[in-house]
Amino acid sequence: MPAGSVRLDSFLWAARFFKTRSLAAQAIRAGKVEVNDSRAKQAKPVRIGDRVRVRRGPFTFLVTVRALSERRGPASQAAGLYEEDAASKAAREKLAQQLRVAPPPTYEGKGRPTKRDRRVLDQLQGDDDA
Repeated sequence: MPAGSVRLDSFLWAARFFKTRSLAAQAIRAGKVEVNDSRAKQAKPVRIGDRVRVRRGPFTFLVTVRALSERRGPASQAAGLYEEDAASKAAREKLAQQLRVAPPPTYEGKGRPTKRDRRVLDQLQGDDDA
């Protein structure tokens, strides 16, 4: 690993985007994480100044790396590892407000939903990264 860099999955875990490194690696493999506008692998070295896009459920975070850490610290320390783009933050907050106002999706068929119906409901609720 080059000096002044850290693995992408370690950074995402330390910055508290994901609860475990394996969840971070799973999201990276699924294509939900980009570094400098290109798809990355979990061992990609992240450096200060890199732009990282993370999709978690319906939300997208566009952040610039400000500091590096291989250790997971408190949330206040983790927030100092990156700076979120103002437009990204505004769009995320707007989407959160829309989701709070929108009625929850419900099953309107007869009886218990089928496996296909449950998948559709999960997709509508944004549970695609479970």
